[in-house]
Amino acid sequence: MPAPSGTVTSGQLPPPVQPGMTPDAQGNFPAAPGTEDQTFMDPNAPSDGSSIQSVTTAAPVTREAMVGAWKVTTGGSSCQMFMALTKWTGGFRAASRGCPGDAANVAAWDVQGQQVVLSDSGGNKVATLFSSGNGSFNGQTTSGAAITLSR
Repeated sequence: MPAPSGTVTSGQLPPPVQPGMTPDAQGNFPAAPGTEDQTFMDPNAPSDGSSIQSVTTAAPVTREAMVGAWKVTTGGSSCQMFMALTKWTGGFRAASRGCPGDAANVAAWDVQGQQVVLSDSGGNKVATLFSSGNGSFNGQTTSGAAITLSR
């Protein structure tokens, strides 16, 4: 019977970085031209504000740019997601095919500022993603799993 070897650890990953960017002497990445800083709270963080993070995101996301088919990677698997501009609870209609975990529950999507929010049929947030380059979005589900949308 195969058994895992070594130890498993968990922790918060740093925000995604624009391709071609290099860190300065302190290990910080400069903001790409035309980007803005956005502050958000980790949904699992304490309510005292001690876990506020700043994320640099790419150019503003438009709803029109999100319409169509996407490849979704989460939980070590890939699947498909389709987004339309049909109004739906939680924003606009979305449908997934063959997605594992939280991604299987996605029924809606919307753009809120510079982030893409995926929701279930009840309008509850399933995942939040930020642009990580042309045609690619990275984020996290509400249960803490990494999720990526790409074309």
